[in-house]
Amino acid sequence: MRRAVSLTLIGLGVFCIAGGLLLRFYAYPALAKIPQNPDTMSVAQGSGVTALVYVPEGPTARPEIRRGLNLTSRTYVSGDLRAPESKPNGDVVTWNEASEVRDDSTKLVVNGTVRQLCLDRFTAQAVAPCSNGYLEKEKGNREKAAGGAPQFPGLNFKFPFDTRKETYKWYDLSLGTTIDAKFDGEEEIDGVEVYRFRQTAPATQIDTRAVPGSLIGKPEPTVRAGLYYEVDRTLWIEPVTGAVIKAKQWSKQELRTLDEGPGQGTTVFDGTMELTKDTVAKNVATAKENSSQMWLLTGLPVILWIVGGVALLVGILLLVTGRQRPRHSF
Repeated sequence: MRRAVSLTLIGLGVFCIAGGLLLRFYAYPALAKIPQNPDTMSVAQGSGVTALVYVPEGPTARPEIRRGLNLTSRTYVSGDLRAPESKPNGDVVTWNEASEVRDDSTKLVVNGTVRQLCLDRFTAQAVAPCSNGYLEKEKGNREKAAGGAPQFPGLNFKFPFDTRKETYKWYDLSLGTTIDAKFDGEEEIDGVEVYRFRQTAPATQIDTRAVPGSLIGKPEPTVRAGLYYEVDRTLWIEPVTGAVIKAKQWSKQELRTLDEGPGQGTTVFDGTMELTKDTVAKNVATAKENSSQMWLLTGLPVILWIVGGVALLVGILLLVTGRQRPRHSF
């Protein structure tokens, strides 16, 4: 009887340990992948914002700086299943992103972009080559990546599965490069544990534009000015799935002529945009569902290893001690 129990425990221990190894090192890499065809809408809002808007005047539009605006940003993300990189059960996915910011009262457009990029399904990093990748800041004018490098390097939509408390490279569309997203602490949002990451970039020239002199207080009809951009962004990340739960961003854009220094130019954007409560609540609900599924691939293996280790140890001890016979003296 003792021998049967010990062998059963040893068998159970081996089964649990092997099962945990399969879940963590085989099933987890195979299943922990971003979807090929997302269908999500994120909404952010800001109040008291200074922004450059384009006022329609017949077939053209006149740029005008307005203050105290209430803005709404909508970003829609979908997948392109027809792209060459989007193979069934593949490791690369092609995503589309369409984003637009409008003034709530007049519905005038502040800015908008459309882009397509390829992502590694596990790391969420942008990859190349990407056959259909592009960026469209002006309607009908698509910019393609040069060479074999990713057009939008680093992270763009989410953090990796099993996000760590470290620094990640997050792509900034305005700068056209990555900014360090540094771990900044832990919080809880509606019952979900999140890691907070912060990005900052000082005022940096991102473009040179010919603008109406009247827009920046100059007498000339047209003036060339540098466009400077600075940002302070905070991202709240659910670490199991790497999903963005909440985001808040302050940014400023300033037009400066050659004779103007920092703060002496004309502000064309200054304000804070933050994901709405409804969007955050939706992100929380999705994260709870996905993280509970991911726990079966990350948390359950640890339990199986512990149970298997204990069962194996007890089984071996019973088997060894059962072979020992007590000595009798006469």
